[in-house]
Parts: sequence; C-alpha cells; structure tokens
Amino acid sequence: MKIAVVCANGKAGQLITKEAVQRGLDVTAVVRGENKSAASQSISRDVLDIMAEDLKGFDAVVDAFGAWTEETLPLHSSSLKVLCDALSGTDIRLLVVGGAGSLYVNPEHTACVADGPDFPDMFKPLAAAMAKALSELRQRNDVKWTYISPAGDFQAEGERSGEYILGGEELTLNEKGESIISYADYAVAMVDEIVKGGHIQERISVVRK
Repeated sequence: MKIAVVCANGKAGQLITKEAVQRGLDVTAVVRGENKSAASQSISRDVLDIMAEDLKGFDAVVDAFGAWTEETLPLHSSSLKVLCDALSGTDIRLLVVGGAGSLYVNPEHTACVADGPDFPDMFKPLAAAMAKALSELRQRNDVKWTYISPAGDFQAEGERSGEYILGGEELTLNEKGESIISYADYAVAMVDEIVKGGHIQERISVVRK
C-alpha cells in the first residue's frame, strides 16, 4: 500500500510515518523543508501548494497538518480545502488528524466538548478552527475522507501500547473513565484505519484502552 503523509515532520506526522514504515507500507513524506521523518521518500512542498499531480498514484493521503497561533488557525480550513480539491473525484482516501473539541457529549449531538464549562479558554480558538474545518469537510461528497479525532487528553510524549478503543462521533471514555491517548497509539489507530478501515466520509475517534 502506498501512502503519503502531509506535514510528516510534525509530532503526529512523524509518529504516523514511523508506524506506517514499520508495518511495511510504502510511505512518502510531504514536507516543506528537509525530511526529518522515517520515510525514505519525500516530496518538498508547502501544504498550500500541493496539486493533484503530487498525490497521483497513492492509495491514501494522511493530513497531519497542525496550526496553533491565532494568525495561522484559518489554515486548518484552507489547507484541508487544498487537499480535498487535489483528491476530488479520485479513489485516493484522505485521512485527517482531527481534534477532540468537536466531539459530541450528548446523544442528540447538540453539545460538544468545547462547549463545556471546564474546556480551557486558551484552546477554544483552536477547537473552533478545527470544528469549522470538519464542518466544511462534511460537505465534500467528492472525496473519500475519514476524520479521526483523538481523545480529549492527547499526549505527545505518551507510550505506545498498541491498543485503543474505536469510537464514533461522541466522546468515548475507557473503563477508567478517562479520555486519553498518546500520539503513538493514535498513530497505531491511524495506520489501522488506512490498512483495513472502511469509514468513508465519517468521523471516528480513538481513546486508550
């Protein structure tokens, strides 16, 4: 299986790339500068400059883009649009590293994690930007996308257990009542979804067992 990881130099991108390479997938890193990932092949391209020609021949493309500052938050939408436009009408799957703030906390799907009183103010702009990008992605019936939300506590330095619980649109807790997952276990879930997943045009979520 041939996959491309966009923004493979980021924390999530590097671990997803490493996991995919270790499982024997043919991985190409799409990076803006020097390739720092485990992929032996790379394409040097800013995410906003990616074209359909760059992604031709891949089975799946992982969007591991992340932006955190106020001025760059709109790039969540604009970068995702670039990728969707490049993949429009093809059979190439697009798997998006998403956020947890937009996960629903009630069966009616009228309230999200980010709406809760305990949600930190400092993360609300990021959650809003990622929720907007997800909302726009849901309108793309021309792309075979899958949006994967992590647990509420998404730990960059956490260990790889290789186990996780697969959830859907609602915030899922493990047996300990936790919403937590490491970047490494998220990478496991992402590569599992690439290899055997069938959640086309769906948002799914993952939490540590």
